[in-house]
Amino acid sequence: MSMVLFASVVRVRDGLPLSASTDYEQDRGVQETKKHLKGLSKKLSQFPDRCTLKSGHYNVNFTSSLGVGYLMVCTDSYPNVLAFCFLDELQREFIVTYDTKRITGAIRPYSFIEFDTFIQKTKQRYNSPRSLSTKINLTDMQTEIKLRPPYQLSVEDVGVANGYSLHTPSKYKGIAPNQVLEPVTLPGVVSCVLSLLCTCLNLLRGVHAIESIIQNEDEDYNYVIAFFLGMAACLYQFYLFAYCTVWRSGKSFLCLALICLCNLYLHELRNVWQVLFHVAVGAFATLQIHLRQPQGKAPDYTV
Repeated sequence: MSMVLFASVVRVRDGLPLSASTDYEQDRGVQETKKHLKGLSKKLSQFPDRCTLKSGHYNVNFTSSLGVGYLMVCTDSYPNVLAFCFLDELQREFIVTYDTKRITGAIRPYSFIEFDTFIQKTKQRYNSPRSLSTKINLTDMQTEIKLRPPYQLSVEDVGVANGYSLHTPSKYKGIAPNQVLEPVTLPGVVSCVLSLLCTCLNLLRGVHAIESIIQNEDEDYNYVIAFFLGMAACLYQFYLFAYCTVWRSGKSFLCLALICLCNLYLHELRNVWQVLFHVAVGAFATLQIHLRQPQGKAPDYTV
């Protein structure tokens, strides 16, 4: 029989359990699967925000958003779309009921155990798909799962076997593989265009500097290096804006520092306005990289 067996809410940063459904299930397979769930809850920050872990005849599904993870154990025949609708409903209710400050400041396990009442009621609804089908619109979730299916984890990824940690290094340190950045804004587009323009200008001046060295051996080849380093820094800022990587903001500040140093060295070949233009574009690109953060999962499904 397809059904939801257990659900819990945990804090992502340290795996602290905030709430959980009352556990009536004594089946050995379920208990083993719950051990994987406990191991997974301590590593949520290392995984994508929507995952599925298969354990025997049971699945562990979870989603995470705004620093909180929502996990469930269900039979392997339970439809994915219903499982993630269930988790999405828990998420929307939890973030409405409890503010971020209370969640961040929680010290004791199960500080929000009263949320169990809502979990139990929701479990009962989702364990009766016939009556549920008239009260829930699955279209949005079906589309979401089709476009961005849950990442399939293995027991080795979780690093727990028979309740003991395997201490295996995680493959998902840092930004999750499918992490998505916020939508591009107009200032962001402008910064990209200007960064590419500066890249082209540095490339052209670098090529001309190479030609000057060939024609006149007394020319300083360090100018060529400065032009091409500036070009690389501008190009990498464009990359940092477009893609989600680890330490994006820190890398962008390093690129800005490199741009400033290169233009300081090239002040004899560029006038003040040209130097200011390159530095201003680098600073503007750095700001846009810092402002464009990875987006959380928007809880806006029609349920």
